[in-house]
Amino acid sequence: MTTHEVTNQPPVLVDYDVAADPALLSGLHAFGAGWAEPELHEVGRLAGSAHVAELARVVNEHPPVLHTHDRFGNRVDEVEFHPYWHELMQLAIAQGLHAAAWRTPRRTAHTARTAKLLVWGQTDAGHLCPVSMTYAAVPALRHAPDLAARFEPLLESAVYDFGLRDPETKGGLVAGMSLTEKQGGSDLRANATTAEPAGGGGFRLVGHKWFTSAPMSDLFLVLARAPGGLSCYAVPRVLPGGERNAIRLQRLKDKLGNRSNASAEVEYDGAIGWLVGEEGRGVRTIMEMVSATRLDATTASAAGMRWGAVQAVHHARHRRAFGALLADQPLMANVLADLVVESEAATLLSLRVAAATDRAAAGDATEAALRRIALPAAKYWVCKRAPVHAAEALECLGGNGYVEESQMPRLYREAPVNSIWEGSGNIAALDVLRAMVTSPESVEAVVEEVARASGEDARLDGALEALRKELVDTSDLEVRGRRLAGRIALVLQASLLLRHASPAVADAFLSSRLEREHRGAFGELPSRVDLHAVVERAEVDTGAGEHGVPVSGAQVGSRSADSRLTRTHATG
Repeated sequence: MTTHEVTNQPPVLVDYDVAADPALLSGLHAFGAGWAEPELHEVGRLAGSAHVAELARVVNEHPPVLHTHDRFGNRVDEVEFHPYWHELMQLAIAQGLHAAAWRTPRRTAHTARTAKLLVWGQTDAGHLCPVSMTYAAVPALRHAPDLAARFEPLLESAVYDFGLRDPETKGGLVAGMSLTEKQGGSDLRANATTAEPAGGGGFRLVGHKWFTSAPMSDLFLVLARAPGGLSCYAVPRVLPGGERNAIRLQRLKDKLGNRSNASAEVEYDGAIGWLVGEEGRGVRTIMEMVSATRLDATTASAAGMRWGAVQAVHHARHRRAFGALLADQPLMANVLADLVVESEAATLLSLRVAAATDRAAAGDATEAALRRIALPAAKYWVCKRAPVHAAEALECLGGNGYVEESQMPRLYREAPVNSIWEGSGNIAALDVLRAMVTSPESVEAVVEEVARASGEDARLDGALEALRKELVDTSDLEVRGRRLAGRIALVLQASLLLRHASPAVADAFLSSRLEREHRGAFGELPSRVDLHAVVERAEVDTGAGEHGVPVSGAQVGSRSADSRLTRTHATG
């Protein structure tokens, strides 16, 4: 007798276009980057493929390994990655997700890149760390025009050229940053790493960095204390001529998530670096890089939300309980719709901040002021919402979501990291307060942006008026810092949804986030919301039947030795 027949299980969600996201496409066109839609769908089909899903699964099950010495006892300080990591890096860089936006002549290049990141970010989060830092290194490096002339074309190259060699002999470079130290963390001014002139225009760095991700990058921006104060330096892994720089990898961090990516404790044992920007103004210089990575942290959280919402809706559209599909049952439909609403609000806010980046680069002072306050507010709020969103999406799959094969535990582990990286929640909130005090024009820019939807909905008008009062009240600012950052983000999201989302999504958001104090839980949308109209915005047609037959016999979930070990890709 057959004792094991699989029924009432959803099909594997692969071989679909991740870019078929109505909120994403609406924002892409609204913010002037509609020209990139064909490219976006190319990225989307690749991101949704069974092959890339398998790459992502395997690199998280086979994390990087540190080799400090070779078999003869020589110091090598190398990190070994699974070959699939290198394939993911190749794909991301070939799609221009790294620094290519800086060389694209289009005025909305950063908006288009952010849209691509919202799509590709639904594959593996770990390899996006070096991709993001490579993107962010360019504006900081431009504070040293001679260094930028040497390295920027290689950072913008579409070639992934892994391996420790003289950077100027490679086809493309990957960059990182090395900032925090164990005694200071986010308090960068507590850094103790020193930099002394070494002749020939270089400096010799000595010190310990507590958290340096992607330690096999070709070039790092490093903070060190020079005679003139805390300064920024470009430090290559390999010096001109091919000699390895004195950068010692002490150990890799055993992290909660982001496991496919290596993060190391690093000793600079007299490493040679070159000054970037003015001596003594290193924090200001490096903030050019941190600002760009904050946008990517926000975007990555929004990407995770979209992936979680799609997975939850897909499961509920194919799973039956108590005589009906889960998605058709009101209580589940309310939760699913709420997940979609949160995802779309995060997507539009990420794209709007990216658009402000483009416009500020073109010389728009108002957009620069908007970005100054909207970016830390968005980073604070979206990254804070990601973990609770991931937990709720996982719960929609029940016990299936709690096992590793569903990949939902990976999403859950990844979710907190963006709230920590590039300044934890308090740092982001303090940056919002700093913008309010030192750049009052940024407050005006936020009000002006939200007011674009004035008169469309009384709930937004009331929230904007309340926000105005909060922004001009300078009493107890630090105590209210998180509330202010969150309210700015929420009101911005409401305005964006009214202008660029479906009426059902906008109504659901305003009803639950502005009309009453939001408790943070999901599944509390009022009964008047058109739940099914919202849920369908995260539906994906796999072409599979009711009983869950995979679309193409994909390899997702395969654990064969061939899958893990014998398929080879370029590793340098």
